[in-house]
Amino acid sequence: MSGQLAVDLVRHAVMLSLLVAAPLLATALVVGILVSLFQAVTQLQEQTLTFIPKLLSLALVFILTLPWVLTKLVEYLAGVLRSLPAVAG
Repeated sequence: MSGQLAVDLVRHAVMLSLLVAAPLLATALVVGILVSLFQAVTQLQEQTLTFIPKLLSLALVFILTLPWVLTKLVEYLAGVLRSLPAVAG
């Protein structure tokens, strides 16, 4: 295996993981900021108030993006399996 091939495989894996995680992380960030703003305005400091909206919104986004995520992961796996002969020989 050449060093360049190994670097490309790792680089693609890292980029894919960031791309797949981005919708969930962005959703958690936006919902967290909105809930924190609501808590600051109302001075309501309840811990479950931050947990439940994040959980529900992340579940919704996960369900909506699951087909896209699976497509991306399968494409990556197919690419890795196609490059297997180059790795072995």
